[in-house]
Amino acid sequence: MSGYSKWFRIPRDIVFGWGCLEYLKQLDGKKAVIVTDKVMQQLGFVEKVKSYLAEAGIKSTVFDEVEPDPSRQTVKKGAKLMLEYQPDLIVGLGGGSAIDAGKAMWIFYEHPDVTWEQIFVPFTGVPKLRNKARYVAIPSTSGTATEVTLAAVITNRDVHPNVKDFTLSYEVTPDIAICDPELPSTMPPIVTANTGFDVIVHAVEAYVSVNATDVTDPIAVSAATMAYKWLPLAFANGSNKEAREKMHTSSLMAGFTFTNTALGLVHSTAHQIGAEYRIPHGRANAVMLPYVVQYNTPAAAARYADVARAFGYDSTDPYEGTAKFIKAIRDLQKLLGIPACLKDAGIDEQDFLNKVDMLAQNAMKDGSTPANPRVPTVEEIKKIFLCAYYGNDVL
Repeated sequence: MSGYSKWFRIPRDIVFGWGCLEYLKQLDGKKAVIVTDKVMQQLGFVEKVKSYLAEAGIKSTVFDEVEPDPSRQTVKKGAKLMLEYQPDLIVGLGGGSAIDAGKAMWIFYEHPDVTWEQIFVPFTGVPKLRNKARYVAIPSTSGTATEVTLAAVITNRDVHPNVKDFTLSYEVTPDIAICDPELPSTMPPIVTANTGFDVIVHAVEAYVSVNATDVTDPIAVSAATMAYKWLPLAFANGSNKEAREKMHTSSLMAGFTFTNTALGLVHSTAHQIGAEYRIPHGRANAVMLPYVVQYNTPAAAARYADVARAFGYDSTDPYEGTAKFIKAIRDLQKLLGIPACLKDAGIDEQDFLNKVDMLAQNAMKDGSTPANPRVPTVEEIKKIFLCAYYGNDVL
């Protein structure tokens, strides 16, 4: 962000709370393509969405072939369907994969000749959208917040099964986000834990980001605090309606912040761990968080202490507050069954040591690194990785 211009960009319309999926009945449009996966079909949410759209006089068809970590091939297949069907609404229904795939399909639907290389140029690469369609995002997890953000993650399996590219453009921020906690109430405990920790990391990284503003700060702290309080309850009892709603709302709020501030080294390092070792994104974030906080402490102790205070842990100085924040995170990890280090996550030691230099180099180049409050070197990132593997403090 430049020194003279700050902004806060989120979808125009955001609806949330139990039963808000019915907001679809109020939409204007003629035809919609629903981008989703087989799980949403099996759970009955696709039929519910089609029914509500029909009540609004909107015809619809379904693309339900989105896989976890959607590929370029899947995106092009969905875009082809859109070019044939000519929708004026695109509905992304599901987890981050479905919503991100829908965003990418939207780009190629409106601009069939655009290249992959072009759309992955941060902020300027995606051409103007909305000449043909608007985008409606309906998340089924409480974590990614892609329903309110500028990002879409697509896997390039032509290069490597786990190589992911990021579209970063406010053009792909959805027009409407419909956040009904009925959808994530179907998540099993392990997914609740992983995605819920993602909420905390999103909010905390937004709060310590070099791009944080007076607008994002209070939302970030509130989102982190809400998730910290309600995640254990949602984990313990997935039928707890209040806990599910609070987690879905906190995810939304965290998205408001990081889409306007960017993230940091927790995400930079977790992206590499997730891609190389197929560890779920939120789980990788959860493991890396305490180690990155230790590294960032000289630059951001006061901010971490603020979050600890919001969690209920007072301190006499920022370093004490940061230590209490780290303890709170580690206690929560233990409660949720999240490993305390990468070794405990099942990563082979020799393989990790063979790849740690590459992981550090890739993390340094990751798009989340520039917003980190402390500017790292590749060697420092390598040290963070090694400490995170063995469970050692980052000193």
